[in-house]
Order: sequence, then C-alpha cells, then structure tokens
Amino acid sequence: MHAFETITEQRITEALARGELTNLPGEGQPLDLSDDQLVPEDLRMVMRILKNSGYVPPEVQTLKDIAELERQILASSGEHRSQALKKLRLLSMRVNAARSGNLQLEADYYDRLVESLDAHESA
Repeated sequence: MHAFETITEQRITEALARGELTNLPGEGQPLDLSDDQLVPEDLRMVMRILKNSGYVPPEVQTLKDIAELERQILASSGEHRSQALKKLRLLSMRVNAARSGNLQLEADYYDRLVESLDAHESA
C-alpha cells in the first residue's frame, strides 16, 4: 500500500506544479456531504430518517469500535490492555470475514468469543 500512496502523492504534487488543480469549481468551499444522488430515489427518505435518528451501519460501527479499542490499547496496560487486544483481533477478524463473504459463520464465532470475553471480564 505504501507504494500506491507514494505514487499518488507524486502525481498530486506534479499536477499542483503544473497548475491543474487550481480554479476548480467549488475550490475553497466545504464539501456537501449530505448529497444523496447516489442513493436510489426510493431509498432516499429512509436513508435520511436513519441518518437523522443516529443510525450507524454495522460496518461503520465496527470500524468505530476498532478505533476506540486502538485508543484504549495505547492508553492502558496489563490485563485491560490484553483484553482490548483480544477484542481488537476479533473485530479485525469480523471485518476480514465480511470482506471475504463468509460473514455469518464468522459473526456467530465472533459473538461467542465476545460473550466469553465479557464473562471473563465480569468474573
């Protein structure tokens, strides 16, 4: 991935030097992240309701949980850090399973492991 990032940065730098990225429409303006043109028309209202009610798709919540666990790992030590590392590995496994298409089997396994970890923490 590092090589891809290096090439991308190099091409952006070259385009900036040639002036290709100046005076573009909307330059200097904030992005409109509420644009839902890519959402099918019959789903737009539902998506807005879910968004306004604070709903977060499970995939996004999992990524947020991973970020939180990473912060906990950096800020903790001992048993708490060990438990956070285990949960981080499990969440990473869940993300990888979703990408590989074997989600249900991995989700069941993940849920059992999390229950086991939670039971161990409360004991």
